[in-house]
Amino acid sequence: MSAPSIFDPPSGGPRHVLCVGAAVLDTLFRVRALPQGQGKVLPYDMLQIAEGMASSAAYAVVRLGGRASLWGAVGHDETGNRIIRDLKGDGINVDGMLRVDGARSAVSTILVDDEGERLIVPFYDPKLHHTVKEFTAADIAAFDAVLIDVRWPALARQVLKAARAMGKPAILDGDVAPDGIIEQLAPEATHIIFSEPAAERLTGTDDVSEMVQQLKQRFDHAFICVTAGAAGSHRFDDDTGKVQHCPTISIKAVDTLAAGDIFHGAFALAIAEGMAAEDAIRFSSIAAAIKCELFGGRAGAPRRVDVIKRSEPLQRF
Repeated sequence: MSAPSIFDPPSGGPRHVLCVGAAVLDTLFRVRALPQGQGKVLPYDMLQIAEGMASSAAYAVVRLGGRASLWGAVGHDETGNRIIRDLKGDGINVDGMLRVDGARSAVSTILVDDEGERLIVPFYDPKLHHTVKEFTAADIAAFDAVLIDVRWPALARQVLKAARAMGKPAILDGDVAPDGIIEQLAPEATHIIFSEPAAERLTGTDDVSEMVQQLKQRFDHAFICVTAGAAGSHRFDDDTGKVQHCPTISIKAVDTLAAGDIFHGAFALAIAEGMAAEDAIRFSSIAAAIKCELFGGRAGAPRRVDVIKRSEPLQRF
């Protein structure tokens, strides 16, 4: 019998996370190297999969033993049918998905090279997110935490605000977004996890520790963390007033696509379960790293037992 882990699931049943935002049909191609100019690129593997920031995060929640619901928007088209069918088939509750008349569902073409890096060409029809899904306080009360990405800002702000008013974790995926979107959403969030590119864009510095300091000064009401891929994460420790570095495990990257989304889903579930912030970051970092070892975007999201096994040498910083 294995020893208890700080990452073991809580008693009382799985926690339920609401994810709001992107739902996309991705076509992934594996190539030896990313193209440097015009010409033809011949892939040696491919996969079509429904994902996107919120969708992939929701899948991470399910894989790690939680319950996930997704509020996203698709068109009345075959692509939208495929997106909803795939996500539902993978255990995500899609009852709250919106079908938008006159809009085309989101699609993306992605090249992944042998170093695990990727080139993404996404298409989001602006009409998809012109409508704001209606919901009530009772709808939000059914969840233990909410996780929002930047793709549907009008709805995202309302959901964050409602969750925060109820004392629930209101988590923002602070990824690269059009000007003003982060500033619009951040005041309503209790936790903000920034990607390094988004943080650099907001702060103008390439020093991750300095990014965290500046972002904490700007959004001092929220928990602040910046993810930096293989370099781990940096978070602001509200108890000490200092920036803490949170390392991750060493891996051979095969596909980094959706790693940030897996991080966010894992973090949202961990916080919903009441895990301490520093442990939630460690848990999320390991889950995201494991994902990078497999080709297939979100399909590489690990099970909880896999995260626990890989955490055993270093469960605390």
